[in-house]
Amino acid sequence: MKVEQIYTACIAHAAYYVESKGEAAIFDPLREVQPYIDRAAKDNALIKYVFETHFHADFVSGHLDLVKKTGAKIVFGPTAKPAYEAIVAEDNQVFKVGDISIKVLHTPGHTMESSTYLLIDENGKEHGIITGDTLFIGDVGRPDLAQHVIAELTEEKLAGYLFDSLRNKIMPLSDELIVYPNHGAGSACGKMMSKETTDTLGHQKKVNYALDPTLTKEEFIKVLLNGLTTPPVYFPQNVLLNIKGYESLDTIMERGKQPMSVTGFEIAADETDTIILDTRTAAEFARGFIPGSINIGIDGNFAQWVGEMINNVQQKILLVTEPGTEEECIIRLARVGNDNTLGYLKNGFAAWKNAGKQYETINRLTAAEFEKKYTAEQLLVFDIRKKSEFDTQHVVDAINIPLNQVEKRLAAFPANKSFVLYCAGGYRSMIAASILKLAGWNDFADVTGGFAEIVKTGVPKTEYVCPTTLL
Repeated sequence: MKVEQIYTACIAHAAYYVESKGEAAIFDPLREVQPYIDRAAKDNALIKYVFETHFHADFVSGHLDLVKKTGAKIVFGPTAKPAYEAIVAEDNQVFKVGDISIKVLHTPGHTMESSTYLLIDENGKEHGIITGDTLFIGDVGRPDLAQHVIAELTEEKLAGYLFDSLRNKIMPLSDELIVYPNHGAGSACGKMMSKETTDTLGHQKKVNYALDPTLTKEEFIKVLLNGLTTPPVYFPQNVLLNIKGYESLDTIMERGKQPMSVTGFEIAADETDTIILDTRTAAEFARGFIPGSINIGIDGNFAQWVGEMINNVQQKILLVTEPGTEEECIIRLARVGNDNTLGYLKNGFAAWKNAGKQYETINRLTAAEFEKKYTAEQLLVFDIRKKSEFDTQHVVDAINIPLNQVEKRLAAFPANKSFVLYCAGGYRSMIAASILKLAGWNDFADVTGGFAEIVKTGVPKTEYVCPTTLL
């Protein structure tokens, strides 16, 4: 039996390839399915099943395209109601892949259809569990997502279901089992996931707060719900795409991979329902960008912030990219359901600039320049990081407006007084800067390198608080 984790760091996602005797199964595939097809071809294996642990919220699964291209069958756990042909398995149902067995364990809590798949090798030995968002390394799935799809559910009810699933289905299993989760650190599907992406169940029983056997159900619910942030706004839209179906990625790529001249780009950008997404680095964007552009760099948590900031998956998008990255940008947009890329500016921003077109810039300060300015005047400072990061440590008197709240709280930014933005490293603050520019603000600066550089200066900062004490 082969079990391989296929990890995609930019969205902290893990898919799995399992093979035995020329048959293969894929678990929780991403939207671009060719890598899974190629992996099976390497083993001369036939993809027999595509197992889904649940209807995902943070990405659009590739299950439908994978089935169309391979003839495999989709498998969901009990209670799933997909709008397309799929096997809705029963609890404890067993599927054969070559000489191995895959047993369905219904583990509701993250969502009601959430299921864990127990891998049993050729000798009948239980090898590991593919847990989806039921159990992570160091954490468990947040129980507040399904309520946005099923109105009568509450996060308290879901947390109670998750407690029962962990105690009755997961914890009785052997300590030797390997835990294969769907996400690692950086995913919004949990609150304190480890950077490790696999572990033994026995070790998790010792260190994972959610598997503490002394917790009562009431205590578990309280601990699990404490510290949960508002889920990203695009999550419910992705869930519906995964339930109802979507366009093939091939169609999306064909539509989006359209190079546009400067003139053609201008005409398309004049459409009132179209936005310009500039995916270059913060540094490149700051030096010059097309007026009205939003900057979300491909070099960071691109899909996550696209989902947060361009939260209508039907939004029409025009791309400004580093030449050669257009295809990657379109794929990453499609991962979170933004399927309406209309094309990209041929030869990127350089073509715009060379055509003599108007462009804008963002003023940036080094940490040293920020220190001088902070010391010399009564400076208004905005911290664009998450509240948990802000609470850990921040510049004294800084105002915390997390990036995903900037558009809703534009009135908090003064129109007649200069101010400075910073985040952790400069990625998020440049997104915020582009939004402020689009909304008409001009008298502000961004700190290059963010708080990571500010902390090295003498700028007054609050006392450091260990993040683990914030939960």
